[in-house]
Amino acid sequence: MKKDIHPTYYPEAKVICSSCGHTWTTGSTKKEIRVDLCSNCHPFFTGEAQRILDTEGQVDRFYKKLSVRQAYVEQQRVKEELKGSPERPIAELGLPTRATEALKAAGIENVGQFLEKLSGGNQAVLAISGFGQASLTAAKKKLRALGYEIPEAAA
Repeated sequence: MKKDIHPTYYPEAKVICSSCGHTWTTGSTKKEIRVDLCSNCHPFFTGEAQRILDTEGQVDRFYKKLSVRQAYVEQQRVKEELKGSPERPIAELGLPTRATEALKAAGIENVGQFLEKLSGGNQAVLAISGFGQASLTAAKKKLRALGYEIPEAAA
């Protein structure tokens, strides 16, 4: 080793924890070392790491995101259940406003009632005042896309 280039080594250097005051000795190039945390007071070593420390509402934000996701999943499940259901509201077909209002005026509130009317043939549906051929074609397309069986009399 070259002389006068290496720092002085202290085999009995004193380490002091600023948080709890615990002291011990070790080898170092400094006589005294001050640390913020030690194994006596650090949460990982004391077992307090299992506690959730809520800094800036992170836990609340997580639970909020989780509840939004659960609501979305529930909403999708309900939509899936209604997909082939005859109880699906007629307004969900996305027909023009005039056609939807004409069906409501005729007492047709859901898809099941519309399919029942359609089983009497296209003319039975076209007899509804304010419901035309374009609306009938759009309704059939949407019903097929949603997985409904169109009655043969109307096909």
